[in-house]
Amino acid sequence: MVLKRRWTSRVLLVDERERLLLLCGRDPRRPGARWWFTVGGGIEEGEGPLEAAVREVQEETALSLAVERLGPLVWTRRAVFTVDGQGFDQHEEYRLARITADEARGIDIDTGEARHGYHWWTMEELAITQEAVRPKSMAGLLPEVLKGGGDHRIPQHLGDVNEDTDPD
Repeated sequence: MVLKRRWTSRVLLVDERERLLLLCGRDPRRPGARWWFTVGGGIEEGEGPLEAAVREVQEETALSLAVERLGPLVWTRRAVFTVDGQGFDQHEEYRLARITADEARGIDIDTGEARHGYHWWTMEELAITQEAVRPKSMAGLLPEVLKGGGDHRIPQHLGDVNEDTDPD
């Protein structure tokens, strides 16, 4: 199978209660296959990662964020996976964006983008869930990002993963 290369800019969208917004995806060719993922998506031609991030937030949540609201790049990851028969070789960048309670209440999730649902996850829920969450290591890594720990001048690379062979 030929893999489609894709570059994405993803946003760790966190509300005032320290909850993370995740969207639910499913593969129509694999019954029962579902996973939770961050807001964000593909970087379009002529667009930078920051511009892609705010555009994707707008498209998926109807929330308009200025580029300046995005935190520094905290994680990178490369993931190989298949959805609906198409293989992807995806390079991902992750940035934190904190939003107010009013902004969180005003979010209008696009059902085309999140047709299988969405959820505001607490850190406790992320730590104990049996659901597939992408990136897989997020529950252990997110608390440090939220408290501003670590050296984010150099983003942490979360690895090169093949989600088809290591789905959990």
